[in-house]
Amino acid sequence: MPQALSTIKKGTEVRIVGIDDSPIKPKLLEMGLVKGKEITLLFKAPLGDPIAIDVHGYILSLRLDEAKHVQVEPVKQNS
Repeated sequence: MPQALSTIKKGTEVRIVGIDDSPIKPKLLEMGLVKGKEITLLFKAPLGDPIAIDVHGYILSLRLDEAKHVQVEPVKQNS
């Protein structure tokens, strides 16, 4: 079940399933947040905003009002 990136807990690895239509959609796509990309939430600022994510080897900082437009699902881990 997809959920917003802004709701993910620290250390969680997720896959992007889509980006909501919004004025910042082109900006998010240019930053590498494309469908199918696997990302990890690295940490949140002390008050929870902004967040830092690992996007294929680089760290990207997003505000929660930006992250809420990115829909993600958990990456299934192989045991």
